[in-house]
Amino acid sequence: MTVRKALQNWLPADWPVPANIQAGTTLRPGGVSRPPYDSFNLGLHVHDESTYVISNRQRLVLQLALPHEPVWLEQVHGISVVNAAGQTAIPKADASYTDAAGVVCAVMTADCLPVLFCDRQGTQVAAAHAGWRGLAGGILEATLQQAGFEPEHTLTWLGPGIGAAVYEVGAEVRDAFLQQPMHDESAFVPSPNARWYMDMYRLARQRLNAVGVRGIYGGEYCTYSQEALFFSYRRDGFTGRMASLIWMR
Repeated sequence: MTVRKALQNWLPADWPVPANIQAGTTLRPGGVSRPPYDSFNLGLHVHDESTYVISNRQRLVLQLALPHEPVWLEQVHGISVVNAAGQTAIPKADASYTDAAGVVCAVMTADCLPVLFCDRQGTQVAAAHAGWRGLAGGILEATLQQAGFEPEHTLTWLGPGIGAAVYEVGAEVRDAFLQQPMHDESAFVPSPNARWYMDMYRLARQRLNAVGVRGIYGGEYCTYSQEALFFSYRRDGFTGRMASLIWMR
């Protein structure tokens, strides 16, 4: 089964990967969770009823014909990366990778940036959760290094995150990026509140380019503005989580 076709609660990644690679992000509709988690919430950590989340996760496995349950992570906005194969507990990490077919790498987001990785031969994949702290700290670079990707032979997809027109941050966040040589002021625009609008997509591209990754796709959605499609923590506070998944058939 190829899940690049349209489903109510699935956004397939749009990138030129080998045919054995399956990847994308879940959407809000099509689940059983009730407001404010309506409806396809996949996060057990956001105070939704666990029975609803478990039902949604079961539905995810069935609808996408997943080979196994995704390898869920306890995400901590850090730069730890784990091998998804053989995990028997929930790792505390913000990225996972595998070179084993049938192992499903997953990260959950609701404004942060999910980044999926694949080599051009379709022999290894990874998924990373990039909040601003993780992005500034080097989670994308850590994923590439830990998984053993060769940057010039790597494809990446930037999944749905909060858009540059609405993501307002303080000067300390801007400084955390601008003190690093791969970044410039083009990712920041002054806001009316004496703060800054930050472009997470641009920052991710700058970091990937800096280590030699040129195959970068995605980056056209806004979780905050597209309420019918995406959960957004910054917009709603109590809300659900999407999952971005990648695996090899």
